[in-house]
Amino acid sequence: MTAPEPADLRKRNRGVLLLIVGLFFGSLVLAGVLRFTGWRPSGMKNHGELLDPPGDLREAAPMRFAGGLYEWKPIERKWRILLAPPAACADECARLARDIDTVWQLFGKDARDVDVLWACDAAPCGPPTNATQMPALVAVRSSPALRAQLPRVDDPGGVPVYVVDPNGFVILRYAPGFDPAGLRADLAKLLKLK
Repeated sequence: MTAPEPADLRKRNRGVLLLIVGLFFGSLVLAGVLRFTGWRPSGMKNHGELLDPPGDLREAAPMRFAGGLYEWKPIERKWRILLAPPAACADECARLARDIDTVWQLFGKDARDVDVLWACDAAPCGPPTNATQMPALVAVRSSPALRAQLPRVDDPGGVPVYVVDPNGFVILRYAPGFDPAGLRADLAKLLKLK
């Protein structure tokens, strides 16, 4: 047997080294291209509009129609679905109430970690009668300070829905006519953040 020539061995080693360097820098270039073109894996996308900057409701804590202040209590890790519909919202509010009730029930054991805040200007406040029997429904008074922190709350297309984090920040907005499955998927991801 003859030993390989040093020149052949050097060429082969150089080729392997260039291949390794090419793979390393090639993956960096590919990652950079994907990052700056806006591509994201489907599991990382949210269905609602991510609000940047988020609305800050910490100083605009609403009053309950039943009496008392609705406190954010971040230690409880409770998420909120917030609606602030206009007074004349019969059919759309009934549909929204059914959709949100279904979403809330689908959380199962995690449903106790989600409140539904229905903000109104006057009593009686809440969805139309017999639209929902949701125990997590909290009727609160709408105020100018609360509405000011809800982007595009007076949407001419209908009633938007918001997700509020445990600290009182409005982080997601769902446009009128949204798919309730998207709200459920986004909140399910958020509930896992405990």
